[in-house]
Amino acid sequence: MAELGERAVVRRLHERFGFGPRPGELAVGFEATVDRLLGASAGVGGAEPPVLREVAKVAKADRQGRRAAARQRAEDERALTWWWVDRMASVDVPAVERLAWFWHGHFATSEQKVRSPRLMLAQNETFRKLGAGPFAPLAKAMITDPAMLVWLDGNDNRVGSPNENLAREFLELFALGIGHYTEQDVRESARALTGWTVRRDTGDARLATSRRDTGDKQILGRHGDFTAESFVDLVLSRPESARFVVGRLWARLVSATPPDDATTARLVAAHGTDTRSVLRAIAHEPAFHDSATTLVKQPVEWLVGLLRALDVKTSTMDGKTVARLGAGLRGMGQLPFRPPSVGGWAAGGAWLTTAAGLARLDVARLVAGHADLHAVDGIESVGALLGVDTWSDRTAAALRTVAADPAQLVAIAACAPEYVVST
Repeated sequence: MAELGERAVVRRLHERFGFGPRPGELAVGFEATVDRLLGASAGVGGAEPPVLREVAKVAKADRQGRRAAARQRAEDERALTWWWVDRMASVDVPAVERLAWFWHGHFATSEQKVRSPRLMLAQNETFRKLGAGPFAPLAKAMITDPAMLVWLDGNDNRVGSPNENLAREFLELFALGIGHYTEQDVRESARALTGWTVRRDTGDARLATSRRDTGDKQILGRHGDFTAESFVDLVLSRPESARFVVGRLWARLVSATPPDDATTARLVAAHGTDTRSVLRAIAHEPAFHDSATTLVKQPVEWLVGLLRALDVKTSTMDGKTVARLGAGLRGMGQLPFRPPSVGGWAAGGAWLTTAAGLARLDVARLVAGHADLHAVDGIESVGALLGVDTWSDRTAAALRTVAADPAQLVAIAACAPEYVVST
């Protein structure tokens, strides 16, 4: 194992537990950075969310009304998306936002089907409120979350006609993992989740007792009249659950190579406290300090990190520029609140296609064009701005060709492997 120096590990802390360092933050030591990123002040501050309007119910025959409602939803979704991007980029200590982003990918829910920015915002606020704490309260909140119920057809789950979507995905993707349950467990779990519906006028989830299955269920070898809450408790009591959840955190924050058994045991012990403790344990694992445990930044992580480093907010841009940013993110394959499936987004080399590279360069130029770059006068200064200490010979040669143009220099540097990959 080639162990990183302290400065490089501090950079990794900022990139994995936040979205990248601001100028000057790499001068702070490792332990002080861990304490700051994971301390009580993490996530404090940030702009208040946008006021999202309630979309009136429109009759199917009212084409004009339906078009107006669709326009309103689209406008509110854009406002919500760029509010969150700016919040991630501007909050002083972003670990809570990074965890909210992680949970958004873990409990992947898409506005494409939910069709309610208000419900998506409510779920987002739940991730922010509960995401750094123990897993159980978050899992219980998600099993009856209004956006999740719409996304995974909870409204269609009733006694006598159970819908298995939410139960299956909770077992497979959210809390347990493939191979640790049977099809019978899925069917019986769906019965435990019957009766939950969403009131579209208020956005609230409620339990309709007339739709709930009160019969005995057998799930994971246990009998009882399980409710949504006791179902979650049962699933999370399985030893495979904690291992699965810490494995997902590890894959997104450390490496695609799973942790060994000893490391997993230490992380599971921390998981018994809360997710913040898991991150602290991860930071002190030898693999976190290994130069080989690199990760390709997801497009949103990359953009937020760039906005953060350059102290730029999308709220200062005109509508056309923001629309181009959105097109760029779509070109790279990722938009907040629009995961492609319940499995979330891809990872690793999937983000490094030629088309994604072209979209990334366009976005980088847009952001650099709105930054104050008076201090950028060469490749050393752009490295200091972006938190990159060394460039490869190939990258350095490419940067020297544009060194006289600060905006172009920053844009090219932001698309270099040294910045796109978290090393």
